[in-house]
Amino acid sequence: MDIVTYTKDIPLFKKILGFFFLALSLYSLLSFSLLFGTIFLVIGINLLLTEGSEINLKTNTYRNIKSLFGFRFGKWMPCPEFEYVSVFKTKENQTIRVITAETTLQNDIILLNLFYKGNKHITFYKTQNRADAFKMAEEFKSIFKIDILDATESEKKWL
Repeated sequence: MDIVTYTKDIPLFKKILGFFFLALSLYSLLSFSLLFGTIFLVIGINLLLTEGSEINLKTNTYRNIKSLFGFRFGKWMPCPEFEYVSVFKTKENQTIRVITAETTLQNDIILLNLFYKGNKHITFYKTQNRADAFKMAEEFKSIFKIDILDATESEKKWL
């Protein structure tokens, strides 16, 4: 695994809305209005666009990315001098709204952040499997020669 990619998930309703606007833009462009077609196209693309980060472990470079339909865009930069990798557990919320009702779904996830210059960090990995998270953290540790901070429990410890 030479390149590790992390992208934020797009909620299902946002995906549906994005594809709706893309279809509406295609209909508008073909039938009646270049202006409205372009506006709907921009709205649809913005709803389907997701952000994240990517790190190339062989060349020691990273980039912040924007991703659309699996195509990733961003400028490669040399990795900063990372101080440590943090493995922590958090909750991911997804709110679903209908006209009169709303519900929030929560999932437990584990994120890996690489910290540099004190408190600056870049999120490079997301998983629901604790063993998988620590395997990736060990890989970051060996490549960048840094320590691992286990923040998955209430008491943090260095590994």
